[in-house]
Amino acid sequence: MNLRIPGLAVLLSASLLYASPVAPVSVTWSTLKTLNDTKAPSPAKSLDRKTVAVPGFMVPLEDDADQVTEFLLVPFAGACIHVPPPPPNQMIYIKLKNHGKAKMSFTEPIIVTGQLHVSTVDSPYGDVSYSMDGDSVGPYDQEKAQEKAQAKK
Repeated sequence: MNLRIPGLAVLLSASLLYASPVAPVSVTWSTLKTLNDTKAPSPAKSLDRKTVAVPGFMVPLEDDADQVTEFLLVPFAGACIHVPPPPPNQMIYIKLKNHGKAKMSFTEPIIVTGQLHVSTVDSPYGDVSYSMDGDSVGPYDQEKAQEKAQAKK
């Protein structure tokens, strides 16, 4: 009986268990806009249940809080506050996992990483086409993001 094969299986199982997590897919608002496009198949639908990173601006759903656990992510500053809300396919309802909190900001661009769900959510600003189980929220540096994109080409 050859004992090397079971040993190899244990080693492979352990390496898969401790493998680094899959890098999030960078998603743009132009991709998310395709959800309601009736002329072509939507690339946005293929993002359902994928780990993604989306830049945007925060619209807090909690009043009088310096830190928030849930908010809408929108493509431009001031959406829902100074102007009417964007269409549903241009908003993501974010609920941070594990009681996480993010610093509240209306004007600073952020990037949110987490599992995206293509499903309609009711919000104080109307229907939202996406929800996300947020893993992390951080400042978004557009110049760095563009440099990274250029380096990949």
